[in-house]
Amino acid sequence: MSTDEVAIGLISAPGTATEIASTLAEDLQGELSVHLPAAQWRVPTVVDALVHPPADDAALVAAARDRLLKEDWDLVVCLTDLPLKAHRRPVVAHASPLHGVGVVCLPALGAIGLRRRTRDTVVGLVRTLLGDTDDHALSGPVAGLGRRARELGRSQQPEGDGSVMFTARVLSGNLRLLFGMIRANQPWKLAIGLSRALTAALATGVFALVTPDIWQLGDALGWIRLSAIGVGSVAAITVALIAGAGLWEHASYPVGRKQVTLFNLATTATVVLGVLSLYAALLLLAVLISPVVVPSQLLEEGIGHAVRVGDYMKLAWLTSSLATVGGALGAGLENDEAVRAAAYTYRQDWGKGLREG
Repeated sequence: MSTDEVAIGLISAPGTATEIASTLAEDLQGELSVHLPAAQWRVPTVVDALVHPPADDAALVAAARDRLLKEDWDLVVCLTDLPLKAHRRPVVAHASPLHGVGVVCLPALGAIGLRRRTRDTVVGLVRTLLGDTDDHALSGPVAGLGRRARELGRSQQPEGDGSVMFTARVLSGNLRLLFGMIRANQPWKLAIGLSRALTAALATGVFALVTPDIWQLGDALGWIRLSAIGVGSVAAITVALIAGAGLWEHASYPVGRKQVTLFNLATTATVVLGVLSLYAALLLLAVLISPVVVPSQLLEEGIGHAVRVGDYMKLAWLTSSLATVGGALGAGLENDEAVRAAAYTYRQDWGKGLREG
């Protein structure tokens, strides 16, 4: 593969999908070369059903991701004849920028003009995988997409056997690409999708806020220890989410080592930023309600001295940390699919049922 070449694997199910893929590869390469000339585009085709029906789009994404790593592609688009649905609505296409995987459901495109519709949908998916979700047509400014494409094309493996050194080199050489993957994953929406973790965090926070022992503990601890507790609570729920739902990916194929490293860095950053958003929301909530729930006279009796603003800040900080630990316990009750859906962000787009994650 040349330095600036981007490989988009096109996987088609046997039958109609294969017939379309045989002509789509050349069309797609031409479209991308004209509208995104920042990189050289290569579109290898493979015939593979990937999964046995019945199967959902999550299974297709996992199977396509595995093939991407095996073949050392940069992105992959799967053409399937399986009917896919999200919230009981037909799904035309599913895009997972973090995984680098797109899925097109051919039955949802109709029978008329199928080749053209498939080509337009696949081009839109590629734009989405490159970090652009505003429109499915190749129009408007493409400078950002060009930068992302160039970085995908620079896929030569860094030298070095040590995992730490390898990770450092992947990180330093792909910062812009990594930031694009994280942004596309919308980490600030993580906590909203985890109802049990959020409920456990709120319940723990309320309980901690009205407990006199917590008032005294917060008063006795210095800011260094409080900060350490806060970091520990964020680390606890991050590990619980990643390990519990199996979000950490392993390099089954040597050629996919860089892809896996980038994926794991992006996943970790997504979860950490999502947990930090939860922590910040809990802290703000604790700061606002602690003077109401715990009047100054009551707090003064509990800690044995006059109440200052800093005392309420310490109480809010400790309460938020404990609430986050409670969220980690609640995360353990979430099923794997709920965590994956929250971590990888699913949303409708294009007005046709595009599903992104």
